[in-house]
Amino acid sequence: MRTTPVILAAGQGTRMKSALPKQMHPILGKPLTWYGVQAARQATETQPVVVVGHGAEQMRQYFAGEVQFVEQEQQLGTGHAVLQAERALRGQTDLVLVTYADMPLLRGDTLRALVKAQERHTGPMTMLTLVTDDPRGFGRIVRDVQGRVQAIVEEKQATPEQLALRELNPGVYCFRSDWLWDALHRIPLSSKGEYYLTDTVALAVGDGLQVETIQAEDVEEMIGINTRVHLAEAAAAMRARINEQWMLEGVTIVDPATTYVEPEVVIGRDTVIWPNTYLHEKTVIGEACVIGPNTIIRSSRLGNRVQALASVIESALLEDDVNLGPYAHLRKGAHLAQGVHLGNFGEVKNSYLGPGVKMGHFAYLGDAQIGANVNIGAGTITCNFGMDGKKRPTEIGEGAFIGSDTMLVAPVKVGAGAATGSGAVVTKDVPPNSLAVGVPARVIRKLKPESGETSHSKG
Repeated sequence: MRTTPVILAAGQGTRMKSALPKQMHPILGKPLTWYGVQAARQATETQPVVVVGHGAEQMRQYFAGEVQFVEQEQQLGTGHAVLQAERALRGQTDLVLVTYADMPLLRGDTLRALVKAQERHTGPMTMLTLVTDDPRGFGRIVRDVQGRVQAIVEEKQATPEQLALRELNPGVYCFRSDWLWDALHRIPLSSKGEYYLTDTVALAVGDGLQVETIQAEDVEEMIGINTRVHLAEAAAAMRARINEQWMLEGVTIVDPATTYVEPEVVIGRDTVIWPNTYLHEKTVIGEACVIGPNTIIRSSRLGNRVQALASVIESALLEDDVNLGPYAHLRKGAHLAQGVHLGNFGEVKNSYLGPGVKMGHFAYLGDAQIGANVNIGAGTITCNFGMDGKKRPTEIGEGAFIGSDTMLVAPVKVGAGAATGSGAVVTKDVPPNSLAVGVPARVIRKLKPESGETSHSKG
């Protein structure tokens, strides 16, 4: 059977008190709707239909190409919202799975179980129910003496006896599509001028048909977002879920409560994550790394056995056995080859550091190509930004030795095996195996290729 998810994301979310549409508020770097889309796709292997209204343009931009959109121009209730998908789906699918964009913790496995339950019987619908002592504003499931579902009563309309019921309706359904489209046209108009999807239960019962239910096992999955308090609650639950997943995969997270891992991050086994570490976007971390404490990594790829202490890594590539920090900063385009050491207060942008490069501390490299086994002394700076606003390259050959407080005024090349004296301002190319000193730097002698000895400190 073909099942198509319909995700309701048209509400205004006034209780969020925000210019940002509720369904676009982020949890761990992703909008609420993103989680609903992932779960629905996992459950059905079908592109979801998302019903949009308030904030439709932002939704269309973010999810372009990932989902099919239909618009609810007037917000006339949940039944009316699902009805907007009729034109796109009538005759195109056997079952319709209905979920909400503001339930980010709902798992794909739970939705798949709901779909399977509907596939097993010929009734018109199967609904997810929840048994808990905390009603959270959900409607109550009313059953007859035989235990058959008769109706859903919203909390505001419930009698004291109905309010005492503990089986709740979180609003997640799977419908037989041929019955659904007809039923939606029969939903009565409420006193508020809206059409409620919950009334499909009474319609099914009135048709003499049985409504099936399955009970959600995890109450936490049913957290819906109406306020920023709910948003924080769901975010904490999602962080705990993701951290638990990686610990079960062989990653040591020293303090899960202070570790932030976004949903698309990948972490290799035997890696240790220390407290106050933030892993963002599509970061990939290899095996046996040590990350943190107090480290931020965004959209970067780290090899195996990388150590990053109290550092910031953004859109960078680190090969195996790289060591950096504390207080190192890798910016977009930084590429550190195997065995590079980058010490405290070192910064690299749009540069390649070859295998074995040592850059101890207090240095900046931008738009540079650094050969293998180069030593970068403390305070070294590439002056790569010209008066005309253009960036210029710096090249340093293998085995070169850059003295402390050297300024490399790009475009400039330092040859293999060459060295600069402390405080040199290099404005012209330095030939291989040569020593340049002074302001501006001048070559004063050749160096023996095998020694590379100079009169300045390594810093």
